[in-house]
Amino acid sequence: MKFGKELKSQMVPEWQEAYMDYEFLKNLLKDILHHKKQTSPPPSDNPSGLTRTLSHYRVFSGLTSVQRSISMRSTSSSHHEDIESHPIVVNNVKGLDGEDGYVTTYRGDGEDVGEHERIYFNKLDIEFNKVNNFYKAKVEEVLKQADELDKQMNALIAFRIKVDNPKHTWFETAVEVDHLASTTTLSTSSSSSGRGRSKRMGEQMDKIDEDRSLRGMTSEESEELSSGDQRTRDEIKHPSGRVVPEVIMSSSSRSSTDSELITGRPASLEILKRVTVNQLADTPLSTIKNVLKVPVDTNLKFTTENLSKVEDQLKKAFAEFYHKLRHLKSYSFLNILAFSKIMKKHDKITSRNASKSYLKMVDNSYIGSSDEIISKLLNRVETTFIKHFANANRKKGLNTLRPKAKKEKHKVTASLGFFAGCTVALIFALIMSVRTRKIVEKDGHGQYMETMFPLYSFFGFIVLHMLFYAGNIYFWKKYKINYQFIFGFKAGTELGYREVLLLSFGLSVLALASVHANLDMNIDPKTNDYKHFTELIPLILVILIFVIMICPFNIIYRSSRYFFLTCSIHTFFALLYKVVLPDFFVADQFTSQVQSFRNIEFYICYYSSGGYKLREHNCNKNTTFNVFTYILAPLPFWWRMLQCVRRFFEEKDVIQGWNSLKYFAIVVSFVTRTAYGKNNSNEWYIIAWFTSVVAGIVATYWDIVFDWGLLNRKSTNPWLRDKLIVPYKSVYYAAIALNVLLRFSWIQMVLDLEVPFLHEQSMIAVIAILEIVRRGVWNFFRLENEHLNNVGKYRAFKSVPLPFNYEDDEDND
Repeated sequence: MKFGKELKSQMVPEWQEAYMDYEFLKNLLKDILHHKKQTSPPPSDNPSGLTRTLSHYRVFSGLTSVQRSISMRSTSSSHHEDIESHPIVVNNVKGLDGEDGYVTTYRGDGEDVGEHERIYFNKLDIEFNKVNNFYKAKVEEVLKQADELDKQMNALIAFRIKVDNPKHTWFETAVEVDHLASTTTLSTSSSSSGRGRSKRMGEQMDKIDEDRSLRGMTSEESEELSSGDQRTRDEIKHPSGRVVPEVIMSSSSRSSTDSELITGRPASLEILKRVTVNQLADTPLSTIKNVLKVPVDTNLKFTTENLSKVEDQLKKAFAEFYHKLRHLKSYSFLNILAFSKIMKKHDKITSRNASKSYLKMVDNSYIGSSDEIISKLLNRVETTFIKHFANANRKKGLNTLRPKAKKEKHKVTASLGFFAGCTVALIFALIMSVRTRKIVEKDGHGQYMETMFPLYSFFGFIVLHMLFYAGNIYFWKKYKINYQFIFGFKAGTELGYREVLLLSFGLSVLALASVHANLDMNIDPKTNDYKHFTELIPLILVILIFVIMICPFNIIYRSSRYFFLTCSIHTFFALLYKVVLPDFFVADQFTSQVQSFRNIEFYICYYSSGGYKLREHNCNKNTTFNVFTYILAPLPFWWRMLQCVRRFFEEKDVIQGWNSLKYFAIVVSFVTRTAYGKNNSNEWYIIAWFTSVVAGIVATYWDIVFDWGLLNRKSTNPWLRDKLIVPYKSVYYAAIALNVLLRFSWIQMVLDLEVPFLHEQSMIAVIAILEIVRRGVWNFFRLENEHLNNVGKYRAFKSVPLPFNYEDDEDND
């Protein structure tokens, strides 16, 4: 694989704009090469073989002339050393914004290629300053986070001691507190060790680690990260110039009371007097208390349960912090390697030795000389985590900090192929059975469509939605949309498109097999009813799905099932939980399953009335059923409206207020269309038309402009947006047109359009399918827009709340 593709494949998706633009610089070098070929002198007119022939008749000059020639070349090279071997000068200057930057002065005046090289070096300086400043800002950011985690560890250790010894008020010996901030400083020898790293990195390209996020870690650095059992003490220097002590404690020397010496002075439990507990739990009770302004008790309660909660929160914080450090290390390595590669290409094309001067500057810059900061901090985080959160079990600790990338399993692919084949076979068999038995022409066909078809179409809607979700995952991965981070999936637990397809086809096989078992149009003449067991098959299948969803055993992707259930519960009780992206994304999926909610209502009515024995029901004449028809259809939109209302008051976001009005308009349109369907009067016809048109126009505009970020008149891509992930603009225009068309599929419900060859229930199913298709398309572009927002703000990591709050920090704020 070429380096450009390798670099692109290893980029942190949300930081891709901060990486060196390798492809653009390579194109500038191609321009230099092209110009050089055009301006180079033409080849000699002598035949190619004449030079060799004449050489046979030259006078033998002996070794002395050779030595004289060497001497002459030596003198010449000495005379032109400054110009030829150092064609550039790189200076560190301070810009108007106060930021340090590097400017390259090119010495090739008067040469044909000079102007192109000046353009190249100007762009190279811009890219390097961008990379260097970004890296510096991120390092300063992790230094602050390390200091905060250091303070959190102080409080945790004191908290542990208080829980283990409630009667003690202070330590008489000493407490070992991991000073993470001290290990983030730079060693005095880092500058010299940093020189020449670009050359070494070029040699290490073939030894890139299997862990793609840690491609930048050399074998020596890996040994350093795993050497947490040596206890040393020396002085290290921060880039700011101050000298601070560095203490590297043993990861296996933890006592039962955590009492170990750190800096010669004991850490008193008095720290607990300055610490309060952050109320992190987002529960309905906490929400109600917040609304009622009930005073929150932030005092520390030294219980084992609270200690466990605090430890869990700090585990997550350490894991996310470690993940960020690994990305920073990879970012540093890849960019330095990219500058080394591009400068070697430059020297090869121009026959100059400019890389030596430029890469020397790179090594002496912040990104080139500060790598030890991240390496030492990684080492300290590992040591601290292993010691305090993994009971000194190094393997367990590292497995938590470094979750393994999910591997595709052959059995998943094999099972997927089996169930997909069974699905195709069952569909084909169903079509043949209907045609050969002439089921459509039988008297019981209409009764079947009114009763059994709604029961089985419920599974079809779910399967279709899952198939589109699998397609979304495939294209998200293809276009490097970081859906795992956006949804907040735990590393290694997210489902790939193969797993989702496996679940989809597995459910379709069960549903189609049930249809085959219950494809009976004739009533039993002896009992005057249908077989009880076969009529209960749809209900049994629904119960089976529900049991699988709540199954506590670690089977059938438990983490994903529980993730979906958690989001669903947050959706059902929208006002009582803080709204995050996975919650409102799931709620949006529910808004496209309105017909499924109606089918669930029909399940309850059909089987509770006992009419399933004769395939008869009076649900449409049932008052309770009719009332719930008004409630269930717009219920998902009501949930989304409540989510927007909470975000409006909690985040003070006016956009969410307008979004809530959009969903309210949709709720009104559903109610009026349902009323028109039951009353069929001219008044309700006009009201349904008006409310549906308003809701449709507003929803369509919101989909395209706010959810997808398109229809930007000033965009470089006409009527789209400046940044597009899919390389084909026609895809976006087609998606806009399709969304507009499918958004107004409700017209059939208002106009009562009839298709002669389709039953009424079949027409309802077609409209529901079109809405699911629209949602499948919407999902891709909605997450693409969210991904680009994260990229624009360089948001690549979750914000993990910390358990403790220091009173002195509040005073400073």
